Amino acid sequence: MIQQPAPVNLVISSGEPAGVGPEVSTAAALAFLQEQPASTITLLGDPSVFPALDIPKELSARLKVESIPLSSPAVAGQLNPANAQYVLNILGNAVQGCLDGRFDAMVTAPIQKSVINEGSASSDSVFTGHTEYLAKLCHQEHVVMMLCAALPAGFLGLQKGRDLRVALVTTHLPLSAVPGALNYQHILETIQIVDQDLQAKFGIAKPVIRVAGLNPHAGESGYLGREEIEVIAPAIKAAKNLGVQVSGPYPGDTMFDAKALGSVDAFIAMYHDQGLAPFKFVSFGGGVNVTLGLPIIRTSVDHGTALDIAGKGLADPGSMLEALRLAYQLAVNIKNVKSLKT
Repeated sequence: MIQQPAPVNLVISSGEPAGVGPEVSTAAALAFLQEQPASTITLLGDPSVFPALDIPKELSARLKVESIPLSSPAVAGQLNPANAQYVLNILGNAVQGCLDGRFDAMVTAPIQKSVINEGSASSDSVFTGHTEYLAKLCHQEHVVMMLCAALPAGFLGLQKGRDLRVALVTTHLPLSAVPGALNYQHILETIQIVDQDLQAKFGIAKPVIRVAGLNPHAGESGYLGREEIEVIAPAIKAAKNLGVQVSGPYPGDTMFDAKALGSVDAFIAMYHDQGLAPFKFVSFGGGVNVTLGLPIIRTSVDHGTALDIAGKGLADPGSMLEALRLAYQLAVNIKNVKSLKT
């Protein structure tokens, strides 16, 4: 008996209207719908921002545009703070649709944080990024940013294709603020969230996790910093005692060794560039951002608004397509788990 593709309803928040978000969202949506015949996609945004495409008749019923009006006309490549609230409205509608069960997962196009901070009248604090804002909308105190990319067989000696996953303890912080943001409880919770979502959403029964230190050489036994001794190692030990297969702290410059790529399910870095610099170097522009710890599924592209090429037909929809594929797979995984419980 041939198993039918799982029906999945995805929603895309099209992001900064002056950037490449609307065009990569549309192009990737069309490509994805051709791959997954049982899926539907809803694009959120003002209809004027989406490029006019010749949509095949067989896809038209499965690609919908849910109109959210711009505050001011959008011009490709030209940021306009007047549309800051528009971007937040899109995100709010996508999240609420997922919480209400209208959508199985949301995928986000890139936004421009500076414009939101400059132009949003409703923001009562600094907007630091999607991850933090979605946590606020979902009333979650602690969520985790994780980047995923498929590494091909043969890369650095890999015997078969393997997914690289890099999670972060801290996200969009100035480097000077990172040490003060690290504490035992936060690191322990990050490890637990990664472990739990790798099981619940990614279907990995016993995830293997590596955790980086903060300082060069992981502190060199305290001579180059004591964060490893005082907070990172104790958190790792506590996670182990709870049954998590986790090890570390590893020096940041050697944690991602070639041998580990074939056996580790997720690497946890202490700060943004420690984890994302090596990730983006090897991900070939196909990385996907996933927010762990939310009651919904959220994936995203791993690139910015690319204002210099917006509206010119040059934007590569590859990362958005990968984000749709992962959102779909995570939604299917959760549906399968639910079906086993009923």
